[in-house]
Amino acid sequence: MKRFLLSLLLTAIVLPAAAQNHNFDVARNLDIFNALYKELDLSYVDTLNADKNIGNAILYMLHQLDPYTEFYKEDEAKDLKQLTTGRYAGIGSPIIYRKQDDRCIFSDPYEGMPAAKAGVRTGDVIMAIDGKDVGTCGEQQPGDYSSAVSEALRGEPGTTFELTVKRPGTEAPLTFKLTRETIQQPSVAYACVLSDSIGYVSLTGYTENTARELRLAVAGLRRDGARRLVLDLRGNPGGLLREAVTIVNFFVPKGLEVVRTQGKLKEQRYVYKTEEEPLDTHIPLVVLVDYATASAAEITSGALQDYDRAVIVGQRTYGKGLVQEPRELPYNTFMKLTTSKYFIPSGRCIQAYDFKNRNADGQPRHLPDSLCRLFHTAAGRPVHDGGGITPDVAVKPDSLPGLVAYLQMSDALFDWCVRYRNSHERIAAPDSFHLTEAELNDFKQYVKDSDFTYDRRSKSLLDLLRKVAADEGYAEDAKAELDALEKKLTHDIDDDLSRWQDEVRRVVESEIVANYYYDRGVAAYNLPYDKDLREAIAILRDDARYRSLLAAPKGEE
Repeated sequence: MKRFLLSLLLTAIVLPAAAQNHNFDVARNLDIFNALYKELDLSYVDTLNADKNIGNAILYMLHQLDPYTEFYKEDEAKDLKQLTTGRYAGIGSPIIYRKQDDRCIFSDPYEGMPAAKAGVRTGDVIMAIDGKDVGTCGEQQPGDYSSAVSEALRGEPGTTFELTVKRPGTEAPLTFKLTRETIQQPSVAYACVLSDSIGYVSLTGYTENTARELRLAVAGLRRDGARRLVLDLRGNPGGLLREAVTIVNFFVPKGLEVVRTQGKLKEQRYVYKTEEEPLDTHIPLVVLVDYATASAAEITSGALQDYDRAVIVGQRTYGKGLVQEPRELPYNTFMKLTTSKYFIPSGRCIQAYDFKNRNADGQPRHLPDSLCRLFHTAAGRPVHDGGGITPDVAVKPDSLPGLVAYLQMSDALFDWCVRYRNSHERIAAPDSFHLTEAELNDFKQYVKDSDFTYDRRSKSLLDLLRKVAADEGYAEDAKAELDALEKKLTHDIDDDLSRWQDEVRRVVESEIVANYYYDRGVAAYNLPYDKDLREAIAILRDDARYRSLLAAPKGEE
């Protein structure tokens, strides 16, 4: 007892009052929660499900912090591993639940993986695994049903099974023999040499082998004659921080700071520097970014901007300046938690969202431009913190018509393209494939005959205007004008399909190309329509403009 009292006395001496109060608050609230749940479990009228109820409490608590701090139950631990490594064991194809079939279907099998090699196609309905019917969803939650089917498709690498599917347009079921493999999607989605010796490479993520893949891709492009380079990071959500450091190292000298992390604990404060001799410090470089470029992809683009090593083109990036680390918890559970912020070479943190001080509706606040602080690149060019990476050359994205946006997510597009794939054994190469006018007209008719619907913003805004007019007492006075306006804005799918025919054609052709040539085919198909890429090529073709974009402002050299 004396030893215990002495320990308490020493703790009181060593710890500041604020720390003692904090530790007491933590212990007090954990005791309250523990006692509360025990009382509920003992006396509540219905039997409680501990996994569900405590799990919901955990999820709610983490939701109040940030969207990147996540809890993984024992059966979800593999998801965390897949997130960081990009690998899992299976057949290499996403599956989705389809209400029409009340079953799961395959969607976009990965090129070169077991499903694609065996002949599985997008739209194939999963009927049986090793002769055992997987059944329909029925009264289950579609998410639970899909997870069960996905789990049955996965397994140890090298194990073989029979897969039975129902292919749309084919009477008899098809059976394939598949051998599971370790699946890792490549980070380099597409690489090629464009005109004027300009190399292009698209990077989709930052997992364990991303830097190695990019090094091989760039080396291959240089062998094929590339003398300038476009690195496409659009839509890249990031991933492993160290992969970003290695990629920056390809283009800047050894020994330079790429990023530093600042956290609560000493071990969370670290400076990452380039450690190897670079691949090429002189090749003219443009990096493409957009609103979906985040995390490690922002470290790459931001560090290259800070060292004036690349011209950044596109739209402002997402603004994720937080670092996550995995933590092992009891009973084989895990947590991925935010431990620090990162700062790129100019000293700026590009975190755009304030999750601690949220708006009244609970949404995180986006740091306004007026509060962003000024920093400078190595050459003295002005850059700012707090809102992602602002491109050196901004390109305004084309606005997507509402019809096309809804069409991209529709069953009508999916089903027609599956039917096209199952009735055409082969098509032209991605860069030369086009639908005939008869085929495009057939697609339009298919959409009109289907139950496809879409919400037009003009109609939504008109409904809002009617409500406001009624609230303010103008409903009767404005009725004739509003009725006339509604008539002009009436939903006419036939007219809209013709009005946006070029955009519709590209969406359909891109989907078809994906069913034959996978992601690399889609990338090749889309290159001629890419505004950001056209701007990048124009910059790389003009040496004087390229140099001026990276030079210090006049009078500040």
